[in-house]
Amino acid sequence: MATYLGIDIGTSAVKVILMGENGDVLDSQSESYGFDSPHSLWREQNPEIWWTGTRAAMTKIRTRQSYAWSAVAGIGLSGQMHGAVCLDQQNNPVRPAILWNDGRAFKECDTLNQQLPHLGESSGVPAMPGFTAPKLLWLKQFEPDTFSKIHKVILPKDYVRLKLTGELCTDVSDAAGTLWLNEHLRSWDENVLAASGITTSHMPKLIEGNEISGTLTVETAVEFGLSIETPVCGGGGDAAVGGIGIGAINEGDAFVSLGTSGQIFVAKERYVANPQKLVHAFAHAIPDRWYQMACLLNGASPLAWFGSICGQPVPTLLEEAEQHGTGNGSEMFLPYLSGERTPHNNPFATGSFQGVTSTTERHHMTQAILEGIAYSLRDCLNALSEDGLPFQELGAIGGGARSRYWLQMIADVLEVPINQYVGGETGPALGAARLAMISVQGGRLEEVCTTPAVSEAFQPKADRQAYHREKYQIFTDYYRRLEPTMGAREKD
Repeated sequence: MATYLGIDIGTSAVKVILMGENGDVLDSQSESYGFDSPHSLWREQNPEIWWTGTRAAMTKIRTRQSYAWSAVAGIGLSGQMHGAVCLDQQNNPVRPAILWNDGRAFKECDTLNQQLPHLGESSGVPAMPGFTAPKLLWLKQFEPDTFSKIHKVILPKDYVRLKLTGELCTDVSDAAGTLWLNEHLRSWDENVLAASGITTSHMPKLIEGNEISGTLTVETAVEFGLSIETPVCGGGGDAAVGGIGIGAINEGDAFVSLGTSGQIFVAKERYVANPQKLVHAFAHAIPDRWYQMACLLNGASPLAWFGSICGQPVPTLLEEAEQHGTGNGSEMFLPYLSGERTPHNNPFATGSFQGVTSTTERHHMTQAILEGIAYSLRDCLNALSEDGLPFQELGAIGGGARSRYWLQMIADVLEVPINQYVGGETGPALGAARLAMISVQGGRLEEVCTTPAVSEAFQPKADRQAYHREKYQIFTDYYRRLEPTMGAREKD
C-alpha cells in the first residue's frame, strides 16, 4: 500500500504527516521554531530553520514508521503565504525571509495601489503590507545592495522544495498571495512585476498544485531513505491546501481556520473579486477553482502570547475560562498584536484590554481574548456576506479547532453552525498529502478531497446571541475610537 507525505511550513512550526492511500493519517510530527522582530513592524525568519525542522520531523516519522515509510510514493507541500525568500545566483538566501505578518512596507503599498489602480481586480485584493510585492519595493529602496543580488524570489514552502528536489518552482495558489499573479488567468502579471522592480526572469516556474514539480535529489533521497524517483507535487499556500484537507473544493464549501493567523474561507467555481471589502479572491490549489477569504493576521496567536506572559500553557487557560462560565464580564480585548488585515488593512493596529478592574482575574482576560478573536471573525463574516451568506455552515481547522468551548463561542458570535472534524488540526499537512496522492494516482478530486468525519457539531445558542451582538458593537466602537492613536510614530 502506497503512503504519502504532507509537509506544512507554518509560522511557528513545521508539521509533517504520513498518510495511507485510504486517507488515514498514520503518523505526524511537529518541530517548533520562532521568528525575529529586529524593529517595529518587522517579522523575519531564516529559511534554514524550515529545512532543519522538516529534516527533523521526517527523520522521527521514518524511525517510528519504517514499513509505511518505505512505501512513500509522493510528497506534497503547504506553507505560510506571502513571505519573500530572495535567492542569489547560487540559490542561497541573500537575507532573512520577510514574513506575511511583517508590516514595514505600508508606504510601498500606497505606491503600488496608485500606480496600478485596478490591482485589486486582477490580483484579487489591493496591495497590503503583508504581501510579497511591496516587500520587494521596500528592499529596492532601503536595501539596494541586497536587492541587486536577487536572482529569484520564491515562497517559504518552495525553499523546502528547492532543498528536496533542486527545483525552483511554485504553484498558483501560493503565487496568488504575492500580488504578482493574474488570478483569473493563473499566470504571472508582467505589469505588477515591473511595478515591483522585477521581471518574470526573477520568478520560479509556475504550475498547478496537483502537478509534479520534480523528484528528490540523490542527496535528499539517501538522507531520508527514499527513491530518487519520489515525486514532489506543486502543493499550495496553507489556506488553499487547508481547503483540500477539509474537502472545501466546490462552490460554497467553507471553513474557519484558527492557526497563528485566522481566516474564513469559501470555495468558488469561478473568479469573483471584491477588493473594496479587502476580501481576498485567490486561485485554489486545484485547477479551475478559486476561493474568497477574509483574513486575520491574529488568529489563535494572541492566546499563545497571553499564555507566554502568564507562564501557562494554552490548554490551561482554556480550561480556566470554561470552568468559570460563558462570560458576562466587562473586559474587552482588541487582538491586533501584529496589525490587522480584514477589515482594517492597518499594520499599525495594536492590541489592548479595556474594562479591566481590580477584580479582573486571569480567566476573565482569557475570556476577553477568545471573544476578541471571535469578534474579529465576525468582521470577516460581514465582509464576505455583503450580498448574503455564501455558505450554510463552517468547518473548523487549525490548533484552535481543538477547543470545544471556543468553537461554541464562535458559532454563537457568527450565528453559523460550526463542525469540528476528526483530525481537523492537521488541515494543510493533510491537504498537502492529498495533493501528492492526486499527482501520482490521478482520480476524481471528490474521491480524494473528502470531508473528514464530524466529531461534534456546534449550533448557535439563541440565549447567547443578544450578549454577543451587544458586545460586538462595543468591540467595533472601541477600535474606531482608538484607531487614530495607533502607530503615530511609525506613520511619520
